Amino acid sequence: MEFIHWTADRPDLDRPIMVLAFEGWNDAGDAASSAARHIRDRFGGQVFAEIDPEEFYDFTDTRPNIRLDGDRRAIDWPENSFAAIASTDAGRDMIVMVGNEPQLRWRSYNEQIVAMVEEFEVEMVISLGALIADVVHSRPATIYSAGYDLALIEQLDLEPSSYEGPTGIVGVVHDALQNGGHGSISLWASVPSYVPHATSPKAALALVNRVAQLLDLAIPTTALEIGAAAYERQITELVTDDDETSEYVTRLEEEYDKSMRPESGEKLIKELEEFLRDAE
Repeated sequence: MEFIHWTADRPDLDRPIMVLAFEGWNDAGDAASSAARHIRDRFGGQVFAEIDPEEFYDFTDTRPNIRLDGDRRAIDWPENSFAAIASTDAGRDMIVMVGNEPQLRWRSYNEQIVAMVEEFEVEMVISLGALIADVVHSRPATIYSAGYDLALIEQLDLEPSSYEGPTGIVGVVHDALQNGGHGSISLWASVPSYVPHATSPKAALALVNRVAQLLDLAIPTTALEIGAAAYERQITELVTDDDETSEYVTRLEEEYDKSMRPESGEKLIKELEEFLRDAE
């Protein structure tokens, strides 16, 4: 763990679940990072370690931010933090990592994550992501769940990942975990293509609910539910003012209602693959 900076004492965790999300292109609508932070904050997760950003970022591209902290100015560097959640709060021990997709030295970066997994004997890693797709804001957000471990695929009734093509840090992390013999799964939420830059608490809510379902946890989601309702209302108002977009949304709603499900798994997998290739 050459680039791990410990900010607090090592937490005493019993075979925790690790949930991780990365800001960047695999975080459409900020849904993945918002979901991870929601889980961390609702269970009072305490940051205990960070990955030193110095070796992994081009700071002319991912720039640090200056803020005022009382009488002095402080610099916030790209976040790559690990927070511990005790079983007394969540029902089981957890580690939540929130990071920024790095520009440099991906293999060394992933070595830090794998080292943390091995240090705490993590039972399973769940990554969160979000992509832009032909889905509609007024219906439930689609979640695609992919497994990278045969035992987990059978246990949790997941789709095996068969994607081939360009990938981001999420794909590289899962490859490193798989090579190390660590079980992991990937959850992707879909964000409407006609509002790709709007923060989507609705997609974040869907990710949190899927994590809760997989882990049999009760995760409070009131804040996300309120945000999701406001998001849907605001997007509806925007869509109404544009005839072309309104017609497109109506067609998507009709397709959804006809099928009675968000999207077929095959179609969403195809959209995920196209999303990954377009990012290259």
